[in-house]
Amino acid sequence: MSPLSAARAALRVYAAGAAVVLAQLLRRCCGGFAEPVLAPQPDRVAIVTGGTDGIGYSTAKHLARLGMHVIIAGNNAGKAQDVVRQIQEETLNDKVEFLYCDLASLKSIQQFVQKFKKKKIPLHVLVNNAGVMMVPQRKTRDGFEEHFGLNYLGHFLLTNLLLDTMKESGSPGRSARVLTVSSATHYIGELNMDDLQGSRCYSPHSAYAQSKLALVLFTYHLQRLLAAQGSPVTANVVDPGVVNTDLYRHVFWGTRLIKKLFGWWFFKTPDEGAWTSVYAAVTPDLEGIGGRYLYNEKETKSLAVTYDLDLQRELWARSCQMTGITDVTQDTFSG
Repeated sequence: MSPLSAARAALRVYAAGAAVVLAQLLRRCCGGFAEPVLAPQPDRVAIVTGGTDGIGYSTAKHLARLGMHVIIAGNNAGKAQDVVRQIQEETLNDKVEFLYCDLASLKSIQQFVQKFKKKKIPLHVLVNNAGVMMVPQRKTRDGFEEHFGLNYLGHFLLTNLLLDTMKESGSPGRSARVLTVSSATHYIGELNMDDLQGSRCYSPHSAYAQSKLALVLFTYHLQRLLAAQGSPVTANVVDPGVVNTDLYRHVFWGTRLIKKLFGWWFFKTPDEGAWTSVYAAVTPDLEGIGGRYLYNEKETKSLAVTYDLDLQRELWARSCQMTGITDVTQDTFSG
């Protein structure tokens, strides 16, 4: 990517963000964001990645408030115990715990799954929430560009390693659910299959948008596989909007200034940003329904290219190669 293309990518990302912020501001002026009313969820188990901060923390808190057994998967072990105690005290639910998982390490993900499975408990909801945004060029422990490796590949592997447990936990009329957090930046993303790591000319804006685009493609292909297998598991994408969290430390200084001065009004709160994830995790309106892109608790269309079945399949196959898992696509659709 040339410097001019990198600059164009940055402008497109900020333009997309500005459009979402404007829509949020208009909605706030017309009544704001209403918390969805949801039924209690006793005896259900959820994993939330990135649950020690921001949207992930709010998601974990709201699921715990509904009575779910919540496992926070994250890499901030130092902060974890305070977070767990805070959620337990606020929700009066002691079934909240932390398990270490570094999504930038395939080995750490595998170890997390092993520890979880040793608990011999079901898994009804997986919220793929964690991520980094517009960080400087750097690599994961396995050599992948960080946005692609952590935001996308980490969740790709985690989901696939937990699918057997989710299939056992779901049942007809009471499906297990995979929820993956993307964002409006996927609308300006481009998937460069010849350079997924952005090694030719790195742009943090393009890398972030590509990772969010990849998550949508992944979810749609996953749903097709699950449906073809007759599995009691569904997969959907959620878009939280522009939310006032700590993810903005690497963005343009002007954006940080606006966030500092007006974030309380222009941006969603973490709780408001989490509501679509929580809604998608438990609402009966989505029972047995997958392959949807949800924004403000409503289904909406994602970028047109995300519905390209060949691109979905190509990305899935490449991801299987990168993470060392078996691609079951051909066997599933030819059987």
